[in-house]
Amino acid sequence: MRIMISFAALFLSVILLQLSSGGVGPLDVLSGTELGFSNQQLGALGSAHFFGFFIGCWWAPRLMGSVGHSRAFAAFTATGAIGLMAHMLIVDPIAWALMRVASGLCVAGCYTVVEAWLQAKVTNETRGRAMGVYRVVDMTGSLAAQMIIGVLAPASYVSYNLLAIVCCAALLPITLTKTSQPETPSAPRLRPSLPIKRSPLAAAAVVVAALSSASFRMAGPIYGQEVGLSAGQIAWFLSAFVLGGAVAQLPIGWLADKYDRRVVLIWLSAASMLSCGVTIGAAGFGTVGIFLSAGLFGLTTFPIYSVACAHAHDFATSDERVELSAALMFYFALGAIAAPYTASLLIENYGPSALFMMISAGHGVLVIFGLSRMRARPTVAKRTNYVNALRTSFTIGRLTGRGRDQKNNGD
Repeated sequence: MRIMISFAALFLSVILLQLSSGGVGPLDVLSGTELGFSNQQLGALGSAHFFGFFIGCWWAPRLMGSVGHSRAFAAFTATGAIGLMAHMLIVDPIAWALMRVASGLCVAGCYTVVEAWLQAKVTNETRGRAMGVYRVVDMTGSLAAQMIIGVLAPASYVSYNLLAIVCCAALLPITLTKTSQPETPSAPRLRPSLPIKRSPLAAAAVVVAALSSASFRMAGPIYGQEVGLSAGQIAWFLSAFVLGGAVAQLPIGWLADKYDRRVVLIWLSAASMLSCGVTIGAAGFGTVGIFLSAGLFGLTTFPIYSVACAHAHDFATSDERVELSAALMFYFALGAIAAPYTASLLIENYGPSALFMMISAGHGVLVIFGLSRMRARPTVAKRTNYVNALRTSFTIGRLTGRGRDQKNNGD
């Protein structure tokens, strides 16, 4: 219990960081629309965020090694706060894209510091509890961040200033904690070829997971506006997606531990295609139908990343776990960079339903590829434990690696 209390400062910083960084994406869409930005320009903001996230994932371990955990966290938080406060000082889509690079850099950098700190302090006895609380904290912050846009006025300096204040507040718990800073771990070596060697299907699946998640989170507010949702209703729309994904983790994890994970991936992608169709159709059945369809969409698409990671780790050795997790995050980041801009471009040219048609097409390709991989080789007899994999930093594999090493027999 004592060690869990010592993590309270880290977890409070995570919640505050989620509130600020998670709220800026939907707020940018609402603000940009009011300021006359095109859908294409709004989508580019989401892609810019993930570009900054990718840079932060790569750079953060190196900066942390140079200046330490607390100073690195402060530097990344300041970067995010500057990006937030500058929004209404320079009203230009290109300038806003640069500011969103700063927000992505902030998120990746701060999560890297938090996870490195957790990894250094947890023991084998406390790892499971610490990770469980960390997942709950992250999900709670994410849900709250979606809801906060319902009370923030778009295109208002006050709104962005409030998010910047929350971002700065994330500094206080971690910098004022009396817990000593741990030693800095070495940066994981990035080996993009490793997932291809271990499981081409897993590499493809995390790209499709990024296509679903990033495009919905960043272009979902555009879709919501196109189908007539208000700002408060868009908040519920996005929250339903996150909640659906949270609900899915336990049953999908059970299925992924019991059955061939390739089959689970294929059926999840098929269900995702169905949920895309339901979501398109639900636009004509009022707000309740739209919210329920968003929950179904999250239920079917959210767990794909975790199942793909588990499948890839089935073919990896214990020594490869950290590098494999980092490489899978690399592919997710690449997909997340491309997805929002592509989705917004399709919405602008073909209407709001094009968002889910694009996602459905991606899952259709994954189904076909999954079936071909099932003919290429058999699955392993013993599988690693399913882990609800967070998409937060390249260093997350340090926290989840030991949990995967405990094998189950797949019976």
